[in-house]
Amino acid sequence: MSTHKTYAIIGCGMMGREHMRNIALVDDAELVAIADPDAGSRDLAAKQAAELGQSPVILATTDELFAATSPDAVIVASPNFTHFDVVQPIMERGCAILLEKPMCTTVEDARALERLVEQYEPLFWVGLEYRYMPPVTRFIERVQAGEAGPVKMLTIREHRFPFLPKVGDWNRFNCNTGGTLVEKCCHFFDLMRHILQDEPVRIFASGAQDVNHLDESYAGETPDIIDNAYVLVDFAGGARAVLDLCMFAEGSQEQEDIYVAGPVGKLEVQLPGGKVIWSPRDRSGPFVEQVDVTPEALAAGDHHGATYYQLLKFHAALAGSTAPRITATDGVRSVEMGAAAQQSIATGQPVALDFSKGAAA
Repeated sequence: MSTHKTYAIIGCGMMGREHMRNIALVDDAELVAIADPDAGSRDLAAKQAAELGQSPVILATTDELFAATSPDAVIVASPNFTHFDVVQPIMERGCAILLEKPMCTTVEDARALERLVEQYEPLFWVGLEYRYMPPVTRFIERVQAGEAGPVKMLTIREHRFPFLPKVGDWNRFNCNTGGTLVEKCCHFFDLMRHILQDEPVRIFASGAQDVNHLDESYAGETPDIIDNAYVLVDFAGGARAVLDLCMFAEGSQEQEDIYVAGPVGKLEVQLPGGKVIWSPRDRSGPFVEQVDVTPEALAAGDHHGATYYQLLKFHAALAGSTAPRITATDGVRSVEMGAAAQQSIATGQPVALDFSKGAAA
């Protein structure tokens, strides 16, 4: 079986162009087409393609793309609220699909898409790429090897910059994103499940829009996305997880800090520093492992190399016809958890989850 595979990208905004740069780094991956209705985005993609030595056809619509090319795989990087509608015509063509996070902006759409994927034979992968940041991957390996013992506490802290501008400013409103805890934080809810290898049973959250975007107006509407939150998640096996999000802390030395604590000690990973820190309870530590990322992968995106390393795994699965590492179910769960956290903030009450029958309560 040939390992040479052709790719198309739908949506060539910021994330779509990041995928362009990373496809250029993967052996036997060829970008053949791009579709985006926004002329400005198409112009930027054309300029970048020339710089990268790529020669895709660049078109306005998905229909035009499929009339011109027959790619092996399609990366969907269009605005989040379009995912449900954009994916279905691709499925009709039988292409492999890498769908950017969040899978959908509503739980209903995510579950409906999951049902469609159950009958879909080609590769379908949801782009929850934070698993593939090399320091995080190494951290997860050590946690799951039992270094800290059975995990009792898991904390993910992200202190970062505000949401960046997007074409049409779609990311300023909950109706387009599902809310900050779906749009941004589905990555972290996926990490919680993946690290613990367990399912959540209850979520309680407190958050608000206190600082960012309050002085902005779009068609007379003020943005309504929250910019800070604490989210507490109880898991079926007894572990507790916390998300600490602040989006007006761009001065932080480390943007993300993830740690687990168990009866043997504490394991931590810091980003972008790339340090995995082991602090045993006997106080013999801390012991620091530095996990570096190849400079090419760092330069090709804004996600600490995760886009590149995920694409390597996706391409290997595509070339080898193996199962996806991140499934539609993972995508649905991350949306359900984010939506439950948004609901908890809105109501002030905890939200119970029950995935024993494949859905939240």
